[in-house]
Amino acid sequence: MATTNPLSSTTSSSAPSGARLLVLLAALPQEQLENVLVNLAASFAPEDLLIATSDASAKDAYPALRIIAAPATRISWTMTAADFVSAYQLAHDNGANSILMLGPEAGSLNLPALRDLANPIVTASADLVLPRYALPPHAALVNSAILYPLSRALYASRTRFPMAIDLGLSLRMAERLSAVAQRFMALNQDGAILWPVSEAAVAGFTVSEVPVGPRVLPHPAEPDLKTILPLVAGSLFADLEAKAAFWQRPRQLPPSRSFSPAVAIPATDATPDIAAMLQTFRLAYANLQEIWSLVLPPNSLLGLKRLSLTDGAAFRMPDALWARTIFDFLLAYRLRTINRGHLLGALIPLYLAWVASHINCTASGVEPEHHIEAVAAAFEIEKPYLVSRWRWPDRFNP
Repeated sequence: MATTNPLSSTTSSSAPSGARLLVLLAALPQEQLENVLVNLAASFAPEDLLIATSDASAKDAYPALRIIAAPATRISWTMTAADFVSAYQLAHDNGANSILMLGPEAGSLNLPALRDLANPIVTASADLVLPRYALPPHAALVNSAILYPLSRALYASRTRFPMAIDLGLSLRMAERLSAVAQRFMALNQDGAILWPVSEAAVAGFTVSEVPVGPRVLPHPAEPDLKTILPLVAGSLFADLEAKAAFWQRPRQLPPSRSFSPAVAIPATDATPDIAAMLQTFRLAYANLQEIWSLVLPPNSLLGLKRLSLTDGAAFRMPDALWARTIFDFLLAYRLRTINRGHLLGALIPLYLAWVASHINCTASGVEPEHHIEAVAAAFEIEKPYLVSRWRWPDRFNP
């Protein structure tokens, strides 16, 4: 608990309701909480700011700021349905017209990052603001391999981290996400993952992306890939299935934006050893043929056979093969070709093969972002393949 207040107390905490910005904080260690509050106070006028936290001591410790109690958050490593419902309810009840949601480890965001995340929604120039993090080269690879390429190809969105842990929301964006979240909560799925980029695209809302520099990402309570990948991919596939009528229509990708170079958090571990990943892939190739043959067409199976015979630093998964593989798994998810749990489990060794290929590419001198952009471009190019298979799954099977 803070024993001193580093903020000026010249402004009373009893300012009238109707703050322009509600900031909903995940549970933070005291030092991080203090850092975030000091940065917020330096960025916004106190009368425009309302902060919601589950930390009961914050209101008395920081009387210069308007602080209200927030429900205990379920945020651990990503936003959940319950968090979006709480955010909208708090904004609605307190007259706020914009919301900044900050996840665990938000204390690693600097002052300009917090300001830049909030400004587009405070000024009503965007409905959804997503951060562009500067991360170590091998961090957030599920996002780089699957989430970002799918979001870019199907929703014409260049937002690099569609599953960000920090978000800026207009009131109408928060209301839409809350309505979606309430449907999950009615099914006792309070921890369901939502996909703000797709909701904004379908609603025709404005999306903005801002560079925020380095950020420490929180780790899941169960960081096992066998748990995380099926959970995230299954949620995304279900959302894409529900919005198929929207993303099948052609859309123009907006021009790329040039961001000032940011210094990423340096890698703390040595380059991952790809030998175990390749061994997992080869074992799966030998043992999962029955499942993969139900999901993947002959051309893709032939490509995987060639990969299974490739060793070490020469291992490269073609970008088009990876794009079609993800599209075929998405289609199989929709058609329930096999049990969905088994289907998503069968994707794991293929994902590890992609990771091994990505590490080899970057080790050969290719910039990580250049490779990820090439992968995303391949998803765009192969989108007609997905649309054709989605519409005529029995007739179009190359």
